[in-house]
Amino acid sequence: MKIRKAVITAAGYGTRMLPATKSMPKEMLPILDKPAIQYIVEECVSAGITDILIILSRGKQIIEDHFDRSPDLERQLRKSGKDGLCKKIKKISSMANIVYVRQAEQLGLGHAVLCAKSFAGGEPFAVLYGDDVIIGEDPAIAQLCRAYEKYGKGIVGIKEVSAEEVMKYDSMKLEALEDGCFEITDMIEKPLPEQIFSHYSILGRCILPPEIFDILEQTPYGKGGELQLTDAMKALANRETMIGVDFTGTRYDMGNKLSALTASIEAGLKNPETAEGLKEYIKKLAEQL
Repeated sequence: MKIRKAVITAAGYGTRMLPATKSMPKEMLPILDKPAIQYIVEECVSAGITDILIILSRGKQIIEDHFDRSPDLERQLRKSGKDGLCKKIKKISSMANIVYVRQAEQLGLGHAVLCAKSFAGGEPFAVLYGDDVIIGEDPAIAQLCRAYEKYGKGIVGIKEVSAEEVMKYDSMKLEALEDGCFEITDMIEKPLPEQIFSHYSILGRCILPPEIFDILEQTPYGKGGELQLTDAMKALANRETMIGVDFTGTRYDMGNKLSALTASIEAGLKNPETAEGLKEYIKKLAEQL
């Protein structure tokens, strides 16, 4: 079955990027000249996904505004003879059918996904974490979609990380299949050193069957009163196994200052308007280090 729906979770507080996120959602932090969440939406569109639900929280209406039309701005751009830029701005509002729901309380990623039950409508759906921008020639979520079409099971995007990072994320119990795919039979959230299955962790992307909602509704809330999506996926993996895809592409954690800065620098080096000037600046700066 082809995946046509995606859920982007964007309700978090963004505390790691304060004070910038006091008035601006971290999902709107720019990577060069484009907000992070636009990269995520474009990834969905490139994978053939047509319907997108963005999970928001109070104070994040600016995300809705970004993906809406701006007639006054468009009119001013046309009046100034900037037709190309006007078309670029208009395209943002027509990339996909984007709808929104507000998560009234931030009670964990599992709770956020539960907010998408009506939107999913009994279909399998993609989940993309609003913190994680993944840039590459082959969209990461497209790689997961192809795996779902092949295996027909829940899919998670995984990468091998350091021992320190795996204890911050989660650890997968897995066996290699083929072409960068693994069969996952168990997982654990934020493991202690003696609980680590492997150094493979879920990083920002998954495709879930509609059964995940029944599992989430039966999953107890854990530490901090939060409902963890990993706990529900663990139950799914124990029941019927899941598939892990070691995706290609570069991941940027927009809740991490160095990672967010790196994303803008690398985007600037690829942009023809900024590449040469930025290269010269970096060379001069390197001489002073």
